[in-house]
Amino acid sequence: MSRLRQESVPIVAPDPQEEDIRVWGAGAIYPSGFEIRAHQHPIAQLVYASRGVMTVHTEAGTWVVPAHRAVWVPPDTEHRISMSGEVEMRTVYLARDLPLADVSHCSVVNVSPLLRELILHAVERAPLYRTVPAHANLIGLLVDQLQALPAIPLQLPAPRDARAKRAAEWLRRNPSDAASLERIARRAGASKRTLERLFLRETGMSFGLWRQQLRLMQALERLAAGESVTEVALAVGYESTSAFISRFRQVLGTTPGRYYGSP
Repeated sequence: MSRLRQESVPIVAPDPQEEDIRVWGAGAIYPSGFEIRAHQHPIAQLVYASRGVMTVHTEAGTWVVPAHRAVWVPPDTEHRISMSGEVEMRTVYLARDLPLADVSHCSVVNVSPLLRELILHAVERAPLYRTVPAHANLIGLLVDQLQALPAIPLQLPAPRDARAKRAAEWLRRNPSDAASLERIARRAGASKRTLERLFLRETGMSFGLWRQQLRLMQALERLAAGESVTEVALAVGYESTSAFISRFRQVLGTTPGRYYGSP
């Protein structure tokens, strides 16, 4: 893959009117802090990170995508992507008539070693035509692997109410602050009970769980940028490294060090 060209939109703009093409591909290496500005595509895409952490932002929420994971982005979904650590990205764009799993909403998914190799191969050879036998075989293998990808809980839904949005923004700016729900509610112009009700109704999470999820997702970004586990734990509001590792293992099933290892 070539080094990053300083572009603010993805390298490729698939044309779904090209009837014989079923898979398009793109790849680039982005420096830490780089952001792909808001854009959308008329077809679904699977964005895969083989190195670094991507954070995908839409109106509905935020998804953190660590190395060796990927994110589904549905057709016509406006999104922007920011990078933590140097990010090596591959993207496959998939024609609407391919028999994929449900891609009506964003989700972060695990990528198996086999799927990883298929993604790399597909991007290298793209565009893939249904009328070329070798391409048709690769498309079939890729679709088989994409139909039942296991999702992982790295979504942070965005509240819509102005008071809840003010509280959420304050938490994003101050993840290590131990301010109580009552104090944050006053800052946001709501009562404690109202703010709790808004978060539960609009995000599907209690205020406390939303705050924990925010801290975890910010931690993933910081770890990708090269900070130590101890530095990250304190920066995002955990009282100790062990408490952070325990929470990390509870959500993701392993320790931070093992999570960032190769698949």
